[in-house]
Amino acid sequence: MSEAELASLRQVARRAGLTLSEWARRTLRAARDAQAVPTPASRLEALERALGCNHPTADIDEMLADIERGRDPR
Repeated sequence: MSEAELASLRQVARRAGLTLSEWARRTLRAARDAQAVPTPASRLEALERALGCNHPTADIDEMLADIERGRDPR
């Protein structure tokens, strides 16, 4: 890494109120987490959260017809 690039990264870290090493750790963790593949447990947890929201459900054709009726300018 060039000195100019290192200086630029130090400046970014300083603006965030962090040391360069702490900024790098946080940035690398965030990049790792963004690439994480969902586990079966996390998928089930997300499904349980969604089911707990009591969103309206219906047959897909009925839902699409409701949507279209909502777009009707009359």
